[in-house]
Amino acid sequence: MVRIYGDCLSGNCYKLKLVTELLGTPHAWKFVTWIDGGTKTDDFLARVNPAGKVPVLETSKGEMIPESGAALYYLARDSHLWPVGETDRAQVLRWMFFEQYSHEPFIAVSHSLKKRAAPSPETAAKLAELHPGGVRALETMEQHLSSNDWFVAGAPTIADISLYPYTSWAPSAGFDLSAYPEVHKWLGRVERLLGFVSMEDAIAQTTPA
Repeated sequence: MVRIYGDCLSGNCYKLKLVTELLGTPHAWKFVTWIDGGTKTDDFLARVNPAGKVPVLETSKGEMIPESGAALYYLARDSHLWPVGETDRAQVLRWMFFEQYSHEPFIAVSHSLKKRAAPSPETAAKLAELHPGGVRALETMEQHLSSNDWFVAGAPTIADISLYPYTSWAPSAGFDLSAYPEVHKWLGRVERLLGFVSMEDAIAQTTPA
């Protein structure tokens, strides 16, 4: 059994919950969040992740794997969510890198600002600065999905799992998904996968009472 350290209020942590549910992977969840300083304790920094971040996957051998992309690979490497062909595998990585560097910095950060930052001229200016980058990310996805049901190999992979959380948050981050009908349809396909768990249910299952 694997153990996951994290907080499903984070899209990156939710990715790991989603992939374990889709694959039926036995797992335990250790709720840790940066909000209350849990990722900065001496024990966490020494034993789990010296970078002070979640999610972190602990393997059955007690090995720690920080970073959501690395953990997604480890969980999916022997499953249908990790394709067989080397080129397809490279394409999965391509979309995972796209999510981290061309998508999350705009859409996830916009979501965080709208949810946590006090309204102010500075916040409004930052959101305006981020908006074009989020639009470019969604346009890139829309173009690809106009001729593909999934991002790689005609089937769901961890590329889709990586892109799903923060894309599903896009409306509350200030992006109108009605302008991206193929993205909207793709979100629905992900949500119909056997074993899919919503972020709301993931939070309920992983947050201490």
